[in-house]
Amino acid sequence: MEKGIDMTTRAETAAKIDHTVLSPQSRREDFEAACRFAAENGCASVCVCPFFVAEAARLLAGTGVETCTVIGFPHGTHATAAKVAEARIAMADGATELDMVVNVSKVKDRDWDYVRRDIGAVCEAVHGEGRRLKVIFECSALDDEEKIGLCRICTELKVDFVKTSTGYGAGGATVGDVALMKANVGPDVKIKAAGGIHSLSQLLALEKAGASRFGCSRTAAVLEGLK
Repeated sequence: MEKGIDMTTRAETAAKIDHTVLSPQSRREDFEAACRFAAENGCASVCVCPFFVAEAARLLAGTGVETCTVIGFPHGTHATAAKVAEARIAMADGATELDMVVNVSKVKDRDWDYVRRDIGAVCEAVHGEGRRLKVIFECSALDDEEKIGLCRICTELKVDFVKTSTGYGAGGATVGDVALMKANVGPDVKIKAAGGIHSLSQLLALEKAGASRFGCSRTAAVLEGLK
């Protein structure tokens, strides 16, 4: 454990982490172990593949840990209607938090009307059920102007979180991207850093830059303060 990290801070840190299992090679035992780990450590949520949402919700019932899944993952190029349908299925299965990937292709085209409609349709469906929506930018594929454009749209639509990365792009969360998001979203939009967070020192640097939620698959290493 890194110097200066006591058990209280460990618990507080765990409560900011979405413990994540999204590899297509994951087996049932991996998803079940993730739910047990998150419940034992008090994580914010477990983020799992859509097909495992119903089982995760059952395993997490009564633990205080949210059930999270991904929409339009990992490239965001699904038709908007497909994203909305996927979100509705996930919520019916028990998902309380949904992480949606923007249509990166449309962002690169600067087709902001399409991007706004795409995010807005999912946001309306998710908020209509009283659930939370996190919008994944895939920052490594975007320039600063594109990131700022997304921040403005997400602020306008009142999404709950903007998120840096899927973890499947060329790069993960960076302090620079989190700081840029923090400077360009409204005060009611929170920031989730995800992708490549392997240590407590990384997490703390991202938190200092403005993130308040973190997506980690190596949560045990982060909480133990390992390099």
